[in-house]
Amino acid sequence: MDLVPIILVIALAMGFNYTNGFHDSANAIATSISTRALTPRVALAMAAAANLAGAFFGQGVAATVGKGIIDAPTGSRGLTICAAALVGAIGWNLLTWWRGLPSSSSHALIGGLGGAALAAGAGVKWSGILEKVVVPMVLSPIIGLLLGYLVMVAILWLFRGVAPHKLSRGFRTAQTVSAAAMAFGHGLQDASKTAGVVVLALTVGGFEDGGDDGVPFWVLALSAVVISLGTYSGGWRIMRTLGRRIIHLDPPHGFAAEASAAAVLFVAGLTFHVPVSTTHVITTSIMGVGATKRMSAVRWGVAKNIVGAWVLTFPGAAAVAALTFLVLHLVLPGV
Repeated sequence: MDLVPIILVIALAMGFNYTNGFHDSANAIATSISTRALTPRVALAMAAAANLAGAFFGQGVAATVGKGIIDAPTGSRGLTICAAALVGAIGWNLLTWWRGLPSSSSHALIGGLGGAALAAGAGVKWSGILEKVVVPMVLSPIIGLLLGYLVMVAILWLFRGVAPHKLSRGFRTAQTVSAAAMAFGHGLQDASKTAGVVVLALTVGGFEDGGDDGVPFWVLALSAVVISLGTYSGGWRIMRTLGRRIIHLDPPHGFAAEASAAAVLFVAGLTFHVPVSTTHVITTSIMGVGATKRMSAVRWGVAKNIVGAWVLTFPGAAAVAALTFLVLHLVLPGV
């Protein structure tokens, strides 16, 4: 097959990866910035470096996305499905970024793959989506909520005799570590998902055999670098939502939220190789942490808008991807 279509799909994948970086950079650092544990540029630089490192540990997640979501045909039709899926995911990322809503780039990508495959009449691996996407999508926010609550309760009990200003100073330092762990988990999860789509494109294009040899190093490296660049460019609209609008955070609460979310990401990615949403996990962890103050401390109206964006992510990205495929099918002969 001609190399040009492959290059175009990889370029689209890296475009999605870049939007993922600035869209989801808030996941790792919004809490650290809102508590003034880190300055914005230092936080972004740290998050970019940790994203870069985390990306090289996500081969299992990449394999799940590349092989476990759709059964794409080989040749130009398969590449068109990949391209349409990426356009759908990019469009949803830009829409939710513009609205300042922390939606899931991961589920936008998976929704895009499903929508493009359905429009093309290709196979969708529904059992794989149920097991590897839907179940983790439901469980991971619940676990993040409960874990955030329990970690914060433990902190309040363990440090109950410490003066508030000393406690804040100590946890402000600790947030450097928890924010780095959260960013590492984001790279582990999200850069790997894009790498999985690149491997899918290489396979249907005839440049990979689709075996069990893993993800080529250059694919992981490219995904890691691009998502890090996107992260460093910042996503200030969404940072304001996560860092200020859900609940007012202080350093102990910020540490508890980041540590809880990072733990969920590590277990999901390294142990079960399932793609979970960093956005969902950190958002519900913040809610769980905030609920230890009092239930009314969480701005549930903002939370409702965020959950609404989550519900719409799959069908929204899928619809854009399906429409994109149909348009490409009309204008490109042989697709």
